[in-house]
Amino acid sequence: MLSKTEGIILSNREYGETHKIVTILTKEHGKLSAICRGANKVNSRLNVVTQPFLKGNYLIYLSKGLSTVQQGEVVDSYRYLREDIIKTAYAAYIIELTDKLLLEKESDLYVFSELSNTLKRMNEEENDVIPVTMYELKMFQKGGFGPIINHCVLCQQTERLCAFSIKEGGILCENCVHNDEYAYRISVKLIQLLQIFINTPIANIGKISVQKDNERLLRRLMDEYYESYGGFYLKSKRFLSQLHLFEE
Repeated sequence: MLSKTEGIILSNREYGETHKIVTILTKEHGKLSAICRGANKVNSRLNVVTQPFLKGNYLIYLSKGLSTVQQGEVVDSYRYLREDIIKTAYAAYIIELTDKLLLEKESDLYVFSELSNTLKRMNEEENDVIPVTMYELKMFQKGGFGPIINHCVLCQQTERLCAFSIKEGGILCENCVHNDEYAYRISVKLIQLLQIFINTPIANIGKISVQKDNERLLRRLMDEYYESYGGFYLKSKRFLSQLHLFEE
């Protein structure tokens, strides 16, 4: 069956001398693996539209096994994102995270929209930490291991929230913070931001300014949390570490 669909390329690899196999997150059909015949040939149009984290319109022949990309046209190449090594590293991280957490052919319009809008925001804004944190929190939730943010993870109360506990898996209140001596004390404002990040579509969130110290704290919390609960090895995260983006 032929289908014209919008999609974001998650990854590609060479197949033989002239072909590529891509993993593409489509708007209507979820994550698909598809062959792009002749994509490695000189001047092939498919070579242009099968680059990682490129958004395009694709004509795909769908099958139970490996689908086939027949045609494609660029919707957004996220040019400025690609020209900045730090932005590229962050984009590679959220793309790989998405690929790891989504099942094949499971349609999810919300994830598609959030990924598309996150890449758009990273392409247009100088700050990458905030949109990446917004997206990864939602993906942690999608993967079934998201932190408890809206109330104390131990007693469920919503008042006097004061700390983030990796061990307990979320926010602690003043009455429960003694249960984790290594919990990170964080401000009420930062807790409120985390609640917004995990509950609100990125398209509905305006530009947010966060102090550099809080940005570094957010990155440390997300990194340590994923290391404790994520369960997948991500090559892109290693590269980010080498760029010192996950250090204090």
